[in-house]
Amino acid sequence: MKRAQIFLYHLSRLALALTFVYAGAVKMQDVVAFAGHVAAYQILPYAINYLVAATLPYVEFLAGLLLLLNTRVRPALVAVGGMNLVFMLALLSVLLRGLDIDCGCFDPGGGQDVSAAAALLRDVGLMVLVVLVWWLRSRSTARDAEHGTRDV
Repeated sequence: MKRAQIFLYHLSRLALALTFVYAGAVKMQDVVAFAGHVAAYQILPYAINYLVAATLPYVEFLAGLLLLLNTRVRPALVAVGGMNLVFMLALLSVLLRGLDIDCGCFDPGGGQDVSAAAALLRDVGLMVLVVLVWWLRSRSTARDAEHGTRDV
């Protein structure tokens, strides 16, 4: 893999890693407030909101940590990409139903409202990074298999 591609791979991977480590960590600090944000989407049954709020931050944190450590990158990308796709669908649902809620992505305790539209745009950008990291990782793996080396 060329130096520019290696740089882009690591920069994109680290951006995803830090985003999801941070998102998971802040949600872990106030699970009850995060459960309120999950409930505001009006998608899940009441009891499931707390289950999601109690587990999702740890999945985000773990996936981000794996990306940060550059280990088990593909499973971490599947988790991050899957979560991001679900987030995008939930935000699209909020927009289509005309709900005016804070996404609860990075500040579940309140104080910094982020509209569903802004959060959806951010998630599109994160999905671009997921695809880019996957593609660059795949290119590296294919090239390494041809040459019997490992670059990334």
